[in-house]
Amino acid sequence: MPTVETTCFINAPLSKVYEIAKDSRSFPDFMKDVKSVTLVESDGNRFVCDWVGVVPTFGLKIRWRQEDLWDDSTFTCNFKQLEGDYDRMDGVWTFAEENGGTRFNQSLEYEYNVPTLGPLVKKVIHAIVVKNLEGINEAFTKRAEG
Repeated sequence: MPTVETTCFINAPLSKVYEIAKDSRSFPDFMKDVKSVTLVESDGNRFVCDWVGVVPTFGLKIRWRQEDLWDDSTFTCNFKQLEGDYDRMDGVWTFAEENGGTRFNQSLEYEYNVPTLGPLVKKVIHAIVVKNLEGINEAFTKRAEG
């Protein structure tokens, strides 16, 4: 199963970046590829939301239900798709204080099969996932530093 990992430095305090990341329902306000995030249930630091994203290259909407488990003591979020358009999607976000700012790491494992289209489409999908994670890095950076 493909894995994508990214890291970026955000020149803002850890508490601010973590707060922005934890408020997923506000993502449509500052992430162009996220159309909606609707809270389905919450229990402490566990949130289940319905997501609608868009792949601009194809004008394609992607829908999924995601569970987020936030650990405020380690500044970590483990998440997974419960149902939706991906065959499988899960990952982790970690946040750490670094030189007066925040180191934000993402790791995402995903499975998205289109049986009749094969390896070429898998490469295209991988490139889209990488671009999406880089977009999250940019959006968090702009929001936290701006």
